[in-house]
Amino acid sequence: MPRDRAQALLIDLDGVLRRWDPAPMIAVEVDNGLKPAALLETAMSWDIYRPAMAGEITDAEWMELVASRLPLDIEEARAAVAQWQAYRGEPDPEVLAFVREVRAAGRKVGLATNATDRLRGDLETLGLAGEVDVVVSSWEIKAHKPAPEFFEKACELIGFPPKLVLFIDDDDRAVRGARAAGLSAYRWSGPQHLDYLRKALDLPEG
Repeated sequence: MPRDRAQALLIDLDGVLRRWDPAPMIAVEVDNGLKPAALLETAMSWDIYRPAMAGEITDAEWMELVASRLPLDIEEARAAVAQWQAYRGEPDPEVLAFVREVRAAGRKVGLATNATDRLRGDLETLGLAGEVDVVVSSWEIKAHKPAPEFFEKACELIGFPPKLVLFIDDDDRAVRGARAAGLSAYRWSGPQHLDYLRKALDLPEG
């Protein structure tokens, strides 16, 4: 039996709607005598990253833990982290245009992301706060992708059962988690498949 066409879209932020230029982040590391990607690798250490996105610690507390692990004097480390955090990425124009197209066709769009308490401010800074109908933040709902609880809450917030929701993410684990929770899910690798996604949402052509 064919699946029902999706009536709502849940889309990931980092790596999909927001893209990051590595150059300014690496420049901070080089300026502070750190190896390239040292700050990112430290921040993504699971023992401090997981509580930051699970709503157990704040973004500021997470960044303090990052600073404490750098091979620098603590004040220098805090300054390096603050400098690194100043760059907040930018919206991907093709993905943003797609989100607007989906909403213009009468479909709801939700941002579904593992994030910290800094998310809402970032969305304002990036001009994205008004571009989606719903924001599903792991920090706020105290559950993170790929947990089934995340997708249950996301579907509840966007107002559709899982079988009527299309989820887009660049992380295989999140895609598998969404499918296990009953959503249609697509692994994002770039805008080359936007036509396929338009069909999946039954958007009007042209």
